[in-house]
Amino acid sequence: MTKENSLTKVLLADDDDELTALLQEYLSEEGFDVAIASDGRAAIAAAEQKSVDIIVLDIMMPRINGIEVLQRIRAQSRIPVLMLTARGDDVDRITGLNLGADDYVPKPCSPGELAARLRAILRRTNQPAGNPFTASVRAGRLVLHPGNRSAEWDGRPLDLTGTEFSILEVLARNAGQLVSKQDISKRAFGEPLTPFDRRIDVHLSSVRQKLGRREDGQSQIQSVRGQGYQLLLD
Repeated sequence: MTKENSLTKVLLADDDDELTALLQEYLSEEGFDVAIASDGRAAIAAAEQKSVDIIVLDIMMPRINGIEVLQRIRAQSRIPVLMLTARGDDVDRITGLNLGADDYVPKPCSPGELAARLRAILRRTNQPAGNPFTASVRAGRLVLHPGNRSAEWDGRPLDLTGTEFSILEVLARNAGQLVSKQDISKRAFGEPLTPFDRRIDVHLSSVRQKLGRREDGQSQIQSVRGQGYQLLLD
């Protein structure tokens, strides 16, 4: 049993009874406290009650689909969400990430992969107290507070998901320098970049919108095709 997850409450929001039973059994053995929601309304209710720490949300849900569930959750909460998507369905994946999902796993997925992804999300969204990098990070008008995972841009709060914060923190610690997508993936996700993985691009598209544009009309985060990203310093 994994100690670090002994108190982590996971909501499995999926109407596939056979799959949820399998995942619930595996995750429970790994030390997670697992609850089930078989439709979108139940998932929203659980999120509103703040009774779970992380949500595994299927796109194809009865009553209210997963995309609308995610929209409603993000309107009021930063609770981590991992989307379950149909294998090869890039549209659903990109839509979910744009709406604030922290990650996705294509179905059918192995219980082991799901557990690993959950742990990775929790590591980057819930940094433990006493982390050696809790000092504020300043890069131009950007200020990041790793201790409580909050951020400010030009004195105003930034509403970032946990994954967006992790990616932006990598760029802020290397402000003015080009950071490869491989390095961002390893440092923000804790895993190497895989072919055709667009998570970083989609998350950074959302971050760019939240930062706004510079006076010259350029984005604060520049991309260099095939190489990586750079946070500009004013």
